[in-house]
Amino acid sequence: MQKKISSIPFSGTPEQEAKLKEVIAKNIDDPGAVMPVLQEAQEIYGYLPIEVQTMVAEGLGVPLEEVYGVSTFYSQFALSPKGKYNISVCLGTACYVKGSGDILNKLSEMLGIEAEECTPDGKFSLTACRCIGACGLAPVLTVNDEVYGRLTVNDVPGILEKYQDA
Repeated sequence: MQKKISSIPFSGTPEQEAKLKEVIAKNIDDPGAVMPVLQEAQEIYGYLPIEVQTMVAEGLGVPLEEVYGVSTFYSQFALSPKGKYNISVCLGTACYVKGSGDILNKLSEMLGIEAEECTPDGKFSLTACRCIGACGLAPVLTVNDEVYGRLTVNDVPGILEKYQDA
């Protein structure tokens, strides 16, 4: 699954940039610093837009390609912001054969975004994941830490409605 780069404009603050520069400074002499710096950068910004990756690369004196390679290889890193409600649809084998692809498509249609994107208002983000380990409840999706199982496409509107006014 290829990660998408966010279409939402980057809006980092001077405070976030100062924190990132501190993290880079404390790791500058570590030859394996890219991974831990990216982890802390994601904690600071919530995701790793190209602007943050560029700051990390320049600050550590490593090629941007290396930083980008790490941030796109590991699933823990996000290139687009997460919404207030991150909806993650399991596309693992058990869920997929029971219709999770259709559930993902319905969510995409209703939210007006594709997987790995965030709604312009920042309320919802949509993620397709490999397996969340709840195969007995297939098909499964999560909204933040809340798990919904044994779903059908018809369940999608009710789930979204629960979060619309929250």
